[in-house]
Amino acid sequence: MIHPLDNPVWSALTTGNQSLALGNHQAKYYKPLVSLFVAVAQNTCAHFEALREIIPHDQTVALFTTEPNLDASPWMIVNRVDGCQMVFEGPTPEPQDEVERVRLTEKDIPRMLELTQLSPPGPFLTQTIEFGGYEGIFAGERLIAMAGRRFDNGSHVEISAVCTHPDYTGRGYARQLIDSQIRQLRAVGKIPYLHVRADNTRARDIYEGMGFVNRTEMIIYVLKKN
Repeated sequence: MIHPLDNPVWSALTTGNQSLALGNHQAKYYKPLVSLFVAVAQNTCAHFEALREIIPHDQTVALFTTEPNLDASPWMIVNRVDGCQMVFEGPTPEPQDEVERVRLTEKDIPRMLELTQLSPPGPFLTQTIEFGGYEGIFAGERLIAMAGRRFDNGSHVEISAVCTHPDYTGRGYARQLIDSQIRQLRAVGKIPYLHVRADNTRARDIYEGMGFVNRTEMIIYVLKKN
């Protein structure tokens, strides 16, 4: 049986993120200003052709898969990022001496976009906040750290967009925000997970120390219409 996290975007678009989904029974994608990620029910030429037919724009899109030798025809693969999918299995973290966290809303989008330009956590667009659950830490009017959620398949929720302003790294802000996400998700019976680049060994070591365990290799393919 295929685990829902083996095709995390498809699982999310057909369940917990359904309100943000466009497409059909073969291929789906997020609203373009929410996320560039797309998904197919199966990695076949017919499904990728269906994806090509429903995408209304020519910008690049991104696809998560465990397939190491993907044939995405008729799409052209323009980039590949190897990563790891890690699931949280540790004890729920207790609150420590923490600075104030603020729930981020639409009024904070300009600050969120500014932060993600300085410390890129991956694709972050003008409506990415619609995934929900975003929290931030401020220094005065400046947003200096944030974290939120992205793929939600009903049972598992991805912690995403974890980033810290370069002037404020090393103070434990990212860990505080991740711990907060873990507590909130655990409180409603959901399992936190995340993705990290395979070559980011420092981040992987930190996540393992927090209680995340490596579940599987996960590859992001950046696709362009051929």
